[in-house]
Parts: sequence; C-alpha cells; structure tokens
Amino acid sequence: MVLTPSALAAGNGSNGNGHQGNTDGFSFGVIGDVPYGDAEIQAFPSYIQDLNAHKELSFVAHVGDIKNGSSQCTDQYFEAIKKNFDSFTAPLVYTPGDNEWTDCHRTNNGAYDPLERLARVREIFFPKPGVTLGSPMQVRSQAKEGFPENVSFRKHEVAFATVNIPGSNNSMLPWTGLGQTQPTATQLIEVQQRTQADIQELKDTFRKARNNGDRAVVVMTQADMFDPTIAAPSQVDFGAFKPLVQTLIEESNSFGGPVYLINGDSHVYHQDHPLAAGSAWLSFYGQPTAAKNLTRVTVDGSNNAKDWLKVTINPEDAATVVSFDRIPFTHPAS
Repeated sequence: MVLTPSALAAGNGSNGNGHQGNTDGFSFGVIGDVPYGDAEIQAFPSYIQDLNAHKELSFVAHVGDIKNGSSQCTDQYFEAIKKNFDSFTAPLVYTPGDNEWTDCHRTNNGAYDPLERLARVREIFFPKPGVTLGSPMQVRSQAKEGFPENVSFRKHEVAFATVNIPGSNNSMLPWTGLGQTQPTATQLIEVQQRTQADIQELKDTFRKARNNGDRAVVVMTQADMFDPTIAAPSQVDFGAFKPLVQTLIEESNSFGGPVYLINGDSHVYHQDHPLAAGSAWLSFYGQPTAAKNLTRVTVDGSNNAKDWLKVTINPEDAATVVSFDRIPFTHPAS
C-alpha cells in the first residue's frame, strides 16, 4: 500500500523556497516500538535481516522503545539490543523511547532512576557521537551540549533531524515506582534542558534547510504528540509537549515546503495533518496558527509490529515528494 500526501506535492518541483532542480530519489526504512516481549525479541534478528536485504535503503531509523513498558531496564538487555543494532548493514539512526528510560522507575521495570538509565542508554547506544550505529554515517550531533542522541543530517536536498522527545508527557509523569507523586526537581531540570536542546536542534535544522533551499524536512521522534486514539487528551499526559509543538508550527511555516514528522509510541500506523486548520490539537496546545504543510506518520509497533515503513523521497520531477510503503516482515512474531 502506497500513501502519498498529494496535497503537499508541488507540481513544478519547487519546495516553496524558490528551489528548482532535479535530484535523485532515495529510500530509508523506519521501525519503532520493537521488540516488545519474548516472541519479538526472538524474531528481531530476522526483522533486521529483512531490512538488510533491501540494499536500496540509505539508512534505517528506529524511533524508540526497544522494549515493552513492563519489562526490566537492565544493562544486559540494552547491550543485547545494541548487538542487534550493530548487525544492521545500513546506517542506523536511533532515538530513545520512554520505555528504555523515562518509565524505568516502575517496579516491574526494576525501579531505576530514569536519569541514570538515560545516561546508560547514551553510553551504550551512542559510543561514538556523530557516527551512526550499523554502517558508520557521519551526522551532526549535540554531544557537546550533552545530547548525543539529537542528530541532524542532509541527503539529496532533504534535511533530517532526530530529537529525543519521549512519551510519558515528555518525561513529566511522576516517578511513582520510586514513591514520587509529583515531578522531582532533578526531573524538571532534565526536561527543561532537553526540551531546550530539542528546540535548538529543530531550529538549526530548519534554518539550514531554508538556507540550502532543501525540498523537504523530516523530523523523527518517539512520542506521539497527537495520538488519534485519545478522544479527550489531558494536559497531564500531553501538556509538556506544547513548546515543541509551537516550534514545529513556527519552523514549518517559515520553511514553507513539505515537512514530515515520523513517530512511534501509539503503535498503529497512521497518517494525518494534526496541525492543519481546524485540528482540535491546535486548541489543545493553545496555538492560534496552523501548519498545513506538516504531515505526521506513525509507524506500526508493539503487537502491530508486523511490518516496517519504507519511506521514499521521490526524484524532484515526480508528481509527489514522498511515498510510504508498509513492508511486511518475512517472519513476524505474531
């Protein structure tokens, strides 16, 4: 199945910034919220083999949650997943999900300090800041600022940014497994500093995209800030995303061309325009201005992790900018 956001395609090959030309197309793969549970852990190497078989992929992205939310956040597990990641033959871009750090305070996760787990995730999965896992690819990293997981890069006049925006309300939910009923002082400081770094990464990426006359911008995160399965979202569960949503609106409108936000978290494939005029999310986040050029895509995960998402950036003379294909795994866990 191919889904193309035709409403965002510029028929003359312009991105709205006056750029004209004819660039080659390319493809990349995206997975997220996998592996969840024993069956998927056993199947995960075969999933990687499926992706490795697609030699046309320029890179693969994992948009967070390398475990389910009710399992232990141990070093041994992280190191086992890192070994899996090392077997990718394409460059692997990874952003941490809430299940591997934010939610590790839970008793059934081991009652860890989430900030200690985040530090360990950075040590294990980002051993060479500025270089991807899998096949080495150079990326711009915020390692000097303390956020090696925030990276950006550019391919064929498309700008990419991967930023650490986790579920659990951007890590603002209380650490109840540690006996907390409100966010702690250290928790609040971490959220503030990381959010500022995320916003700076987004602004830098969009600024460079405008200066380069890029065709599109692709942002990848773990959190689903616009979960369509939630009929009545609450500020307790989503309110901490507001400054990030505001930045996406401002930067998307300033860029003018197509913007794609790819996330995991809610586990069910979905494509929409959550910040278009009339969206309930605009009022929820208190935003008076829409961003009609932003398309959001959620990848399948958890029990729905039966496929991976192939994203194709089409040649500039094509009718559409981006195409999405869900490719079934050869041997899904369920």
